[in-house]
Amino acid sequence: MSRALLIVDVQNDFTEGGALAVTGGDAVASAVSAFLEAHAGDYGVIVASRDWHDAEGDNGGHFAAQPDFVDSWPVHCVAGSDGAAYDTLLATDAITHHVHKGQGEPAYSMFEGATESGETVGAVLSAAGVLSADVVGLATDHCVRASALDAIAHGVQVRVFTDLIAGVGAESSEAALAELVHAGAVLAESRDA
Repeated sequence: MSRALLIVDVQNDFTEGGALAVTGGDAVASAVSAFLEAHAGDYGVIVASRDWHDAEGDNGGHFAAQPDFVDSWPVHCVAGSDGAAYDTLLATDAITHHVHKGQGEPAYSMFEGATESGETVGAVLSAAGVLSADVVGLATDHCVRASALDAIAHGVQVRVFTDLIAGVGAESSEAALAELVHAGAVLAESRDA
């Protein structure tokens, strides 16, 4: 039995100055780094995801010149670009698995992605005997929500550290957290780790 830390999309395009910046994104990156420094040893696996969209095409309708900010978005996190890189404030040395998602198609959950060797997040967690996971990252109302819901669907007990996430909108983030609690997640703060 082991525990996982799931770090969702702490990337330059989702933090201040990025194409789809989330207010407080840099603060989340710094706080996750501080948490890792103190607690990385508490986890059997530490999985970090990144949007990794194709430069060509609209990635299955995910990119749009006139985005609706629900199903379509401005160009962001193009594979290999500075925007797709981890936020510079995020310390990545303790991460055990790096996951790319959204390669040519819309993808919100890290469970839709894979490591460079082709392993899914579900396979990584199963192989490590993970029964519980703590979820942090960006954005609360989109990719954190989707990743946490998929972790629950995978049979993992989920805690979301509310001090290590930031969302696009206040109301949509509150709704996402309420949905996660309804699905079985526990809301906590990182000091409770």
